[in-house]
Amino acid sequence: MSNQSPNPSRDEACCSPLVQEPLSMDRTVQLARMFKALGDPVRLRLLSLIASHLGGEACVCDISDSFDLSQPTISHHLKVLRQAGLLDCERRGTWVYYRVVPGTLQQLSATLDMSDLSHTVDEALVTS
Repeated sequence: MSNQSPNPSRDEACCSPLVQEPLSMDRTVQLARMFKALGDPVRLRLLSLIASHLGGEACVCDISDSFDLSQPTISHHLKVLRQAGLLDCERRGTWVYYRVVPGTLQQLSATLDMSDLSHTVDEALVTS
């Protein structure tokens, strides 16, 4: 017989901010902007290319060949990712280098991580 409570508290059940408590309006707006930016396949791929690039940063010249799009279109998508708070940039001479804002991907992942909750729910079903 298990001595664990079949109905764990919310804090015990999950560490995901999404289910611990309601998101603040500011945080909701911030997350919505990020997820909306990532809803476009080109932007999602751009973020992935930059995050996985050697040194964690890339200039437009490094990633433009990965797309059948014009350089201004790539720059527009990068601007959207920057405005959403996902990318940061730095001008070096004539080139602009982009990098993922530190901690952003972990924040998005943690917001959606419900693995702890599903594991706890499964345990509760087995012990009841």
